[in-house]
Amino acid sequence: MIQRLKKGDIDNILVMGKSGAGKQPRIDVLIAEFGLEQLSTGDIFRSYLKAFDEIGYEGNILDFYNSKTGDFISSEKIGRSLKAHLSGCKFEDVLLGLKAKYYVSNGLFVPDSVTNDLFLSSFKKSDYRGIVLDGYPRTVDQAKFLVSIAEKESRKIDAIIHVVNDDETILNRVTGRRVCPNCYKVFHMKYKPLKDGKYCTNCGTEAITRIDDTREKVLSRLKEYREKTQSAIQYLISCNIPYIPVPGNLPELTDEAVKSSVFAALENPEASIFSVETI
Repeated sequence: MIQRLKKGDIDNILVMGKSGAGKQPRIDVLIAEFGLEQLSTGDIFRSYLKAFDEIGYEGNILDFYNSKTGDFISSEKIGRSLKAHLSGCKFEDVLLGLKAKYYVSNGLFVPDSVTNDLFLSSFKKSDYRGIVLDGYPRTVDQAKFLVSIAEKESRKIDAIIHVVNDDETILNRVTGRRVCPNCYKVFHMKYKPLKDGKYCTNCGTEAITRIDDTREKVLSRLKEYREKTQSAIQYLISCNIPYIPVPGNLPELTDEAVKSSVFAALENPEASIFSVETI
């Protein structure tokens, strides 16, 4: 029997699911209900990339990577090379940003070891609690790292909120999504239309399609989910973290409908039409 989540008793909640499944509206409900803060992988990377970019280093960051050993040179050597640029900056943040930039700017997969370091540096700033985790963990190794940190810091992962949605629905939703580049309001060509089919209803700016919202990139992300994240969820469940599936596709995609569906799952997760096998 899953214990009911209560405001004030919660350490951390994971919101997981396929890219485009509809996680953000459910995250918004959890933040409003339980007074939590969102910590997303995308925001973490942007934060540390910014920390490195802001020091104004104009050299070649490839100089900090030893291709023979397949790793970065020592932190001490990097620190000495960047010393003239570090006035008023936190070296740990700059170092993490440099490592992230090396992989991102070269179009390389960011290894779990670097992703874990970035995550840990952000997670500890909240004293390891009061967080809705979004986009982390994505692999079994990341899941193991998260569990080990929670145990070490005597914190809980109170629940896995799994937003369940099928691939075709996700494809239709994501490829129809449009974003205002000015106020960042999100629209959908069918479900949340733009003014005259082109303009933001909030500020009037012409909306755009995100570069990652193409069919090919959505299919790639769905493939990565099946190959990596499904196993991460199974591992977390094996650690006795309560698993609570919620529907990502609703007859009405209103704020109230989303809120009601989340509360229904939290009140009685055993009654869900979904099972662990649907992940």
